[in-house]
Amino acid sequence: MTTGILYIVATPIGNLADMTHRAIETLQKVDLIVCEDTRTSRKLLERYEIKTPTVSFYQNIRQGGATKPVPKLDYLTTELTDGKNIALITDAGTPGISDPGNQLVECAVKNNILVIPVPGVSALTTLASVSGIDLTRFVFLGFPPHKKGRETFFKEVVSQKYPVSYFESPHRVVKNLELLKSLAPDKKIILGRELTKMFEEIVRGTVEEVLGYFLENAGKVKGEFVIIVY
Repeated sequence: MTTGILYIVATPIGNLADMTHRAIETLQKVDLIVCEDTRTSRKLLERYEIKTPTVSFYQNIRQGGATKPVPKLDYLTTELTDGKNIALITDAGTPGISDPGNQLVECAVKNNILVIPVPGVSALTTLASVSGIDLTRFVFLGFPPHKKGRETFFKEVVSQKYPVSYFESPHRVVKNLELLKSLAPDKKIILGRELTKMFEEIVRGTVEEVLGYFLENAGKVKGEFVIIVY
């Protein structure tokens, strides 16, 4: 029996018109779409009349440091081994970057299942493309820890000799900018908020200036953030 194929499909980070033709065709032809959250992905799939069955694949799928694949990973791997073609998408952007997609790819690779990327939008490269700074080399650190290790994370950010990029949520962005200010107030920041969406905004300045901007404009602390510190 021929094994199936796992497609890693990038989706828009906000503007649904950023969906590629290849991504649409792939999602239409596969047997199953694995979503980070099926409720979030429904709007995109309905926009392009994609009726392929979906299954959710949440960030907390692996708990307690377990190394043995949990049932959903086993199920998806079995489906692929049995010849089903599966597409993996995330809530927004490219799967496998700060989301659980890498776990499914890891299982597929270990089982000699072909993994094919269908590239597209990423918040990381979207902000990098308009940064106007030298990003020949840069460091990406994902999301800062919620509590434990948070200060260590930002000490690592300010100690790097290359620009550092990371993702941030609206619930913690001000608090974390305050911490960053206490460590390196003169470091410069390029902050992207709601990229490709109606209220897209790119804010540039020192850590202190960017923090001051959001303290004065508390109503803009909404949406998803991607930040470059240099």
